[in-house]
Amino acid sequence: MNFYQYFLVIALLAKFLVNLLSELLNLRSLQPDLPAEMNGCCDPAQYAKSQEYTRVRARFGIAASLFDLAVLLAFWFAGGFGWLDHQIRGFQFNSIIAGILFVGILSLGDFVLSIPFAVYSTFVIEEKFGFNRATPRVFVMDRLKIIGLSIALGIPLLAIVLWFFQHTGGFAWLYCWGVSALVVLILQFVAPVWIMPLFNKFTPLPSGLLRDGIFEYAAWVGFRVKDVFVMDGSRRSSKANAFFTGLGKHKRIALYDTLIEQQTVPEVIAVLAHEIGHQKMRHVLQGILIGIVHSGILFFLMSLFLNNRRLFDAFHVEQASIYGSLLFFGILYEPLAFILSILLNAFSRMHERQADSYAARTVQDSDALVSALKKLSVGHLSNLTPHPFYVFLQYSHPPLLQRIERIRKAEGRI
Repeated sequence: MNFYQYFLVIALLAKFLVNLLSELLNLRSLQPDLPAEMNGCCDPAQYAKSQEYTRVRARFGIAASLFDLAVLLAFWFAGGFGWLDHQIRGFQFNSIIAGILFVGILSLGDFVLSIPFAVYSTFVIEEKFGFNRATPRVFVMDRLKIIGLSIALGIPLLAIVLWFFQHTGGFAWLYCWGVSALVVLILQFVAPVWIMPLFNKFTPLPSGLLRDGIFEYAAWVGFRVKDVFVMDGSRRSSKANAFFTGLGKHKRIALYDTLIEQQTVPEVIAVLAHEIGHQKMRHVLQGILIGIVHSGILFFLMSLFLNNRRLFDAFHVEQASIYGSLLFFGILYEPLAFILSILLNAFSRMHERQADSYAARTVQDSDALVSALKKLSVGHLSNLTPHPFYVFLQYSHPPLLQRIERIRKAEGRI
């Protein structure tokens, strides 16, 4: 084993063990008694069900992570990367087509191996706890659409990246960064209009108290709303949500139909006020910019590992290549990506607190925001007492009780 092998094996095992520790601590933090804050909106039976859901999802997550790690290590040390590269080279394709096949076959293999876990998660776990509403046909069609989009978007982008790294010398990473940034920006305009409707139906919110209330609130806070859409989230799950997507005139406000079913008009407006808070404080734009900067750093670091002989030796591949360099660097980068995800989660939790504060300040009744958050938490069977270490690693939102406490402190009620 060379340095890269030692580093990666140790780093991947460490990542798995850290996540395992966080899951075990999270399970130990489950409290038998319902928090006093939730009295009246969650009964003991629902609370016990949420804890069982947390246990089941934790065990499932551990098993899935262990399987993924075992498959990667087994394929790697059995010489799978070298064998696949040798087979593809035997067809005498040019390097770009060979690269597309190499990355595509590995990606397809990973996708196929994930399907049994997705089936179990959807039709066993989510079904058991009353969330799943997806039919087998919807499930299959979703996967086929994902494959189609991956081919339509992923193959041209990969081909461009490979071409730049092969033909443009030391500035290749800069050109790749520019193209990836352009794609990200284009998708912000294209996704709401062309891509998202492939998976869900979006219909304008009909006239009534909710629509009038949303437009009145938006006008009061100076937020331009062209239209509000209802998304058929109930087609796949009973869980409720709301979101913004897109930029400019393609910006779209979407309310899950389940949210409208489960919440009162003031509560839905409060949830929407939280989302408008993200927009008003430019959180979405900041996220896009962070992603673009991150991709630039990633491409630069990638350029430093092109045709690194020791890296190819680590993966038991005889001949160096641009496509092999990109893939192996991606695996090498995974431990750093895990660390960055922790930082990005902390950044996201800060944004969520700011959006909560904005909503609490601007809605007529901040109790509606608190009750809406409680209903969402109960409806999702969320863990009400997560361990701080698990929150630190995994949560993109602050835990519910912390959110409520901060909202009330901001109002001077605590």
